[in-house]
Amino acid sequence: MWRLKIAEGGNSPYIYSTNDYAGRQIWEFDPDAGTLEERAEVEEARRHFYNNRFKVKPSGDLLWRMQFFVLQLQFLREKNFKQTIPPVKVAEEEEITHEKASATLRRSVNFFSALQASDGHWPAENSGVLFFHPPLVSVLEILSTYSMCVPKCC
Repeated sequence: MWRLKIAEGGNSPYIYSTNDYAGRQIWEFDPDAGTLEERAEVEEARRHFYNNRFKVKPSGDLLWRMQFFVLQLQFLREKNFKQTIPPVKVAEEEEITHEKASATLRRSVNFFSALQASDGHWPAENSGVLFFHPPLVSVLEILSTYSMCVPKCC
């Protein structure tokens, strides 16, 4: 079973850090970890990736997703995450108001902050966040609405 170590050096004497392993993720294999069912799920994820490796190049983060659901309570407790913002439904011809757009933005920022690791990075291949987040922050700064949408943490 693969386990994700965040901001740790792992068990290798060859891994070192000058920044206390900030942003580093290490996957360690422990053949005895997990239940038989969990190990079977990991084997199925490996088989699926192997069979589709020439069709879909990214891993799809199946191991991360499986571990995230196992460790979901830990992540959610650490972040005190509760999705209290209700989803916004917009009909085909309905106008998108400022309130609806703001609620959707707050909901997505709230969700993605729960996926963020304790050292500040998003583990695995979460390129969606890495691709969309910097332009989002830039636009919010340009529009002078960053402080309205993102609560101050410090």
